[in-house]
Amino acid sequence: MRPSHCLSRKRWEIPFLAEPEGVSTLRRAVRKHLTLWGLHEAVDPAQLCVSELVANVIRHVGTGTPVTLAVSMNRTRLRIELTDPDIRALPTLLSPSGEQETGRGLALLDALAAGWGVILREEAKVTWCELETDLTAPNGHSGGKRVTRAEALLTLYADRNGTFECAADIANEENAVYLIADVLHWLSAHGHDPDTALDHAQTRFEAMAVETSQWN
Repeated sequence: MRPSHCLSRKRWEIPFLAEPEGVSTLRRAVRKHLTLWGLHEAVDPAQLCVSELVANVIRHVGTGTPVTLAVSMNRTRLRIELTDPDIRALPTLLSPSGEQETGRGLALLDALAAGWGVILREEAKVTWCELETDLTAPNGHSGGKRVTRAEALLTLYADRNGTFECAADIANEENAVYLIADVLHWLSAHGHDPDTALDHAQTRFEAMAVETSQWN
């Protein structure tokens, strides 16, 4: 049995050439990896940050510049890094007027990110930003306390098949079904109507889902 908060999120990197036509491929890669990590709420802001970081390199360093995108976790924050070989062209946050076209990208990055900056190395610079998530632990699940509580209960059902993995696989879905069925048995044994309870639970779940979507 594995403890809760066990979703592994290992750092991943993608080397590529900074070209406008490659941005859509990067955005798809970011969506794929963050979805696998369970960080659905971070997909859109992360894609925007990656787009702006690449656009900044294209604009100030040059099209075709070899760069590397890296995505990792810094505690409960999502960290995005873009490495390029030009240590002279440093990103600068401006306050552009309504007619200015430059400076908007970093202003957007500054608005989206919990923090950002530049790390200078001997032969390269790393422009990074970090996004807040709703995680309560680096290897935990997105979804807040409700998901954390449910996962703690599901670990008790791991003895049915000997293992419990945090990823949402078929075995864990079966564990969840058994948990729900046992709760329905408990309700019936105490004189409550399981169908009514299921209806109330479904209504509450849908209301919570709407509430969550309004905050994201």
